[in-house]
Amino acid sequence: MTTALIEVRDLCVEFGPRSRPIQAVSGVDLTIEPGEIVGIAGESGSGKTTLCAALIRALPRTARVSGDVTFENRSIFAMSPSELRKLRGREISMILQNPMTSLDPLFTIGNQLAEVLSTRGGTAASAMLAREIELLRSVHLTAPEARLRQYPHELSGGMRQRILIAMASATAPKLLLADEPTTALDATIQEEILVLFREIRDLYGTAIAIITHDLGVIRRICDRVIVMYAGRIVEEGPVETVFTAPQHPYTRALLASIPVLDEDRVILQAIPGQVPNLADLGNFCPFAQRCPMVVNRCRVESPSERLIGERHRVFCWRAGEAA
Repeated sequence: MTTALIEVRDLCVEFGPRSRPIQAVSGVDLTIEPGEIVGIAGESGSGKTTLCAALIRALPRTARVSGDVTFENRSIFAMSPSELRKLRGREISMILQNPMTSLDPLFTIGNQLAEVLSTRGGTAASAMLAREIELLRSVHLTAPEARLRQYPHELSGGMRQRILIAMASATAPKLLLADEPTTALDATIQEEILVLFREIRDLYGTAIAIITHDLGVIRRICDRVIVMYAGRIVEEGPVETVFTAPQHPYTRALLASIPVLDEDRVILQAIPGQVPNLADLGNFCPFAQRCPMVVNRCRVESPSERLIGERHRVFCWRAGEAA
C-alpha cells in the first residue's frame, strides 16, 4: 500500500504502426501526493498532455498503452467503464486547454453548470440555482446571476476559464488536471487564476497537476516540477531545488530560454536544434543531438535515474557535473 494519491509505473503510450511506433510517452514513473501542486513542463510535443490523458484513460482507441496507473491503490487501467465514469469528474477532474472549445456555444453557462451538478454533483433540482451562484462566486465572478444567462461567446477568456474551474471543482475532486490553464491570458488574469488553484487546494485538499510550458507559472504556484522531453521525464524535484540548481542540460536550457530584459533589449536564448522524431527514438538519450554536454555514451545508451538530493532525480549520464 502507498500513501500517494496517484502512482504511475512504467507508463508507455504509442501510436502508429507497430513496426515504427510513435513513442508519445515512454517509461514514465511518477507519484502525486494528496494536496500538492505539481507542474509538468516541457516544449510542445514533449508528451505532457498525452500523459495526463492516459491517467484518466481518455486516450483515443488507436493508442497502445502499457504500464499501470493506480489512484488511491486502485488500478485505473483495471476499472470497468462504470467505475471509470464514477471516477472522472468526481474524484478526478480535468480542465482542457482552450476554454472556448470546452464550453458548448449553444447553451448558457447556467445550463452547462446544471448538467455538471446533476450528473456529477448529485444536486437536487430545488437547490440547483443557489449552488450555481455559489460556484460562480467561489471563482470570484462578478454578477453571477447575470453570468448564468449568458453564452460562452459573451464572456472574456478569463471569465470562461473561471467557469471551467468552477465546473471542475464542483465535486471537490481529489485530483485536478489542468492543461495550459493560463495560456492566452494576460499577466493579471494569470495571477488571479493561479490564486484560484491555491484556494481550491486549501479548501478541499485537492492535488493539482498543471501542464504548462510557462516556467514562471510553475515557480509561482507549484511545490514540485516534472520536466519532460520527447515523452520521457528528464528531471524531477522540488521547484526551488530544480530552478536553483538544475542538473539536466535540457532543464538548464529551458530556464536559459526565459526572455530577459536588458535595458532596452530583450535577450532570448533559443535551444538549438529540433525535438527528435518520436518514431526514431531508441536506446539513447533523446536530447543528445541538442546537448552541449553530450558524450559518446549518451548516443548509445539511455540514461538511468540518478538521485541528486531529497526527492530530486535526473536522467542524465553527466548529472551533477558543472554546466
